[in-house]
Amino acid sequence: MRHLQKTAIAVAAAQLAIWSHGAAWGQEVSATANQSPSGNGAVIVVSGQRAALQSAQKLKQDADEVVDSIVAEDIGKLPDRSVTEVLSRVVGVTMDRSMSNDPQHYAVEGSGIAIRGLTYVRSELNGRESFSANGGRSLSFTDVPPELMAGVDVYKNPSAEQTEGGVSGLVNLRTAMPFDFKGFKGSLSGSYTWSDLRKGKATPTGSLLLSNRWNTPFGEFGALVDLASSISHTRTDEMFIEGYYPHSNIEPGRTIWVPRGAQWRSMNWERDRKGQYAAFQWKPTRDVTASLTYFQSKYKEGWSEQALLSQETGDRPYDMEVTNGVFDQNGAFISGVISNPKNAGINLNTDRRVSDRKSATRDLSLNLQWRISPAWSAKTDFQVVRASTQALDSDVATGIRMQKETVDLSGDLPRITFDADDIRYLSNPANYYWAYTMEHRDRSKAESKAWKTDVKYDFDHAVLRDLRFGVRLQNRSSRNQNTNPSYNWQAISQPWMLGWQVDRLATLDDPKFAGGATLRSFDNFFGGDVQVPAIMFPDDAVARGYPDSYAKLHTYHDILCAEKGSTCTPWRAASFDTEPAGTNYQEEKTRALYTQLRFGWDNLKYPVDGNIGVRYVKTKSTAYGYTTYSPNLSSIENAVTVIGAEKIANIRPFAQRRDYEKDYDNWLPSLNLRLKYSDQLQFRAAIARSMSRPDFSQMKAYTPLSQSVTTLTNTATNTVTVTNASLTGTAEGNPNLSPTTATSMDVTAEWYFAKAGSVTLAVFNKELKNIIVNQMYNYAVQDVNGNTQNFAVTGPVNGAHGHARGFELAYQQYYDWLPGYLKGLGVQASLTYVDSKRKLDNPVFSEYCTGNADANNLNLYINGCDTDGRSFGDMPLQGLSKKTINFAVMYERGPVSARVAYNWRSRYLAGVNVWGTRDTNGKDTNPASPTFGQNNVAWGLPLWQENYGQVDASVFYNVTDKFRIGLEAQNLNDATSKQTMQQHAGTFGHAWFVTGPRYTVQANYTF
Repeated sequence: MRHLQKTAIAVAAAQLAIWSHGAAWGQEVSATANQSPSGNGAVIVVSGQRAALQSAQKLKQDADEVVDSIVAEDIGKLPDRSVTEVLSRVVGVTMDRSMSNDPQHYAVEGSGIAIRGLTYVRSELNGRESFSANGGRSLSFTDVPPELMAGVDVYKNPSAEQTEGGVSGLVNLRTAMPFDFKGFKGSLSGSYTWSDLRKGKATPTGSLLLSNRWNTPFGEFGALVDLASSISHTRTDEMFIEGYYPHSNIEPGRTIWVPRGAQWRSMNWERDRKGQYAAFQWKPTRDVTASLTYFQSKYKEGWSEQALLSQETGDRPYDMEVTNGVFDQNGAFISGVISNPKNAGINLNTDRRVSDRKSATRDLSLNLQWRISPAWSAKTDFQVVRASTQALDSDVATGIRMQKETVDLSGDLPRITFDADDIRYLSNPANYYWAYTMEHRDRSKAESKAWKTDVKYDFDHAVLRDLRFGVRLQNRSSRNQNTNPSYNWQAISQPWMLGWQVDRLATLDDPKFAGGATLRSFDNFFGGDVQVPAIMFPDDAVARGYPDSYAKLHTYHDILCAEKGSTCTPWRAASFDTEPAGTNYQEEKTRALYTQLRFGWDNLKYPVDGNIGVRYVKTKSTAYGYTTYSPNLSSIENAVTVIGAEKIANIRPFAQRRDYEKDYDNWLPSLNLRLKYSDQLQFRAAIARSMSRPDFSQMKAYTPLSQSVTTLTNTATNTVTVTNASLTGTAEGNPNLSPTTATSMDVTAEWYFAKAGSVTLAVFNKELKNIIVNQMYNYAVQDVNGNTQNFAVTGPVNGAHGHARGFELAYQQYYDWLPGYLKGLGVQASLTYVDSKRKLDNPVFSEYCTGNADANNLNLYINGCDTDGRSFGDMPLQGLSKKTINFAVMYERGPVSARVAYNWRSRYLAGVNVWGTRDTNGKDTNPASPTFGQNNVAWGLPLWQENYGQVDASVFYNVTDKFRIGLEAQNLNDATSKQTMQQHAGTFGHAWFVTGPRYTVQANYTF
């Protein structure tokens, strides 16, 4: 049997080496002594729900800092399908359920976390820094297989020995080490998950762990291999309402607010995640231990959606008509029939969008620990992390001018209905035309090389415990590339081309343009609760066929231009190779020193212990990137007559490289104190200064400039009138950003009345400085005549300060005094309350917004602007819920273990001026404006994520001591996630998302 165990581990290690031949070397050990990944103190291996809670509670009670943990019942048995979901169970932690930087798309497994309402989170793997190549500084936790984790620790106030970088907190993901086990350990798990909304086949997950240790003449050796693979298929259905526009011609003497349309979409999401982890330990003597660990996570994500999207741009939304309308007291639309006969119907795109992303993170680390003498010990750590990601985002659309839609917004969900004539119209290919294509590609690589050495001296003293000091050096680089243009939108045929560039649209009933689109229904939409008609959508293969399918579609434009006798610009694919403008490179070097003293007065009536220390860190960063200008004046290229052409700036295209350097240093003192009133009751006080460097994505040196031209076309005379031209730009980053800093204070009271029973209260306050916000500034460019033209550029700056303060209350207990089978019942509950405030260093509030190309439009990006040109005022910190609740009923008795858990968070600001709630056709209502009454104001609404609560459950049965089967369910309450948009006429529903329940059956075998 022993020979078989050795052979199994050897085979698994060999397979891992074959899979992972490109691994890197690497560093950094955990600063906190409670859990040592190098074997100095073994992880407590437990089995059973209650024992896992006991272990997590013991970690919290004995820690030097304010920390909360979740410990797996056994290896590979964290209680959720993703690490993000696991973290959302921790008091003070909230999960973002929108896709990263995209609140218009839902993330079933979550996309990121906030600790105490702030997203400045540092991530570690076994006490060493780890990250994903997504432009950020932390791991994308959805990339990490939870099957490889032994536990998760969340540190909420740093000490000097912990690596800097987490203003809101530090998340440490822990894996097992071979010396954690007495001898051979094996674990095999498998599961199948089924989505109630998506239907289809169940998707598998599997993991295998093998570990052993051996005594040899050369010392003790240990080896561990852990492999995990999981596939997940889900679906998200969405209905959404566009922004409301003010109308003065619907009811005399009254302003009526009407949305520019009601649409819907459905998205299929697929994820394939593979994880590989290996750990080797060698203890040649009792005073020396060496360990080598390798971790790799590969993540493939793909999604395909079919969506109905509004194209009611320019003045068209103001031409909407409403019949049988019902409006509220503010004149806001509630129900009625919406149409736009003046523009031949409501202009919509039927959109097929696909996105495919591949990501990988590799971490190789070498750790050495040496007990030099009874008083002196040292440990050194080498680490290399390499991460990469690449993606293709492809969007192909057909268009239709819908005759009308009946919309009722009086209920919990929008009701969008169509009569028989509407349904026939929507099913006729002759009413659809090929509209546009848009592709985006990006690729990024990031690398970190780090070395750290820590020395500890243990005092033989009644008060002084030990003195720690150390040094850490890190070089990190990040290279991000976007195609240029980043999102390459190009028209195939559009209604605004008619009469001057083309005589007709590329309709789907024409044999020249047929094929590639199919009439598609929305089966089981919103779980069958909502009925919507079938629509013509481009096929999935067309969107995935880039670039060949794009080239074919744009020949349709060439055919139409040739028929008209006009000259059209040929389609060009966005490219990495011919344009350097999308390349952004950052390099960062950090040098850190720290010292920390641990002390304690054990002989006092109420013993006190703690630590005091200071960390010094110096940061030097360099970056280069490009500022570009690429005009798009297709709307006037072939017009016979252009009126108002003088409004258009004549600037030659350019791409200019710029180089940057930034240096800064920070002193980060910290103090942690603990008073033990008794063995059960203790109090803590902590104060520390912390920092979070800007994300690499925020330091990009890439600024694309553009000119937006609004025109009106007279098809009879082929005359184009330029009504407005604006010069704008969006800086994707700012290499001169400084870190956000905070002074944090914590006070806690902790009562541990049983091994798995406690009541804890934490009161906290974080005072923040140098908060990064978007602001607008003028960027001057010379036109062909030598005149200065100002582009209104938005970009990130250190422009605000603020605070996040509140409290956390947590309780857990098993009710052992209950009779009979109720004896295994327990409860775990927590409440977090956070109050926040953000104050701009240079307040920019103005009652009215403007679309002019100057810095006065800062209101749009800070305060938000309505469709009537009025600003909203100061906005709170984004992503911060005031209240978060976790409540779980647990049961464990005999072979049965069960849990029903509810996670809820209150509403929060999801964004301001994000896609889907913005445009450039707001009405100028400023009486002092020279363009009063024109529809030329850039508007962007505050978007709010409303309260959301989800119920998850699980039940497991131990068939034997080694074999367990179970059933898990996510989103049992089939919750609807709702977003609202803030306008002056009221707060209106914007989007409703459903994902449906998911069910998982699984089995675990340990040996």
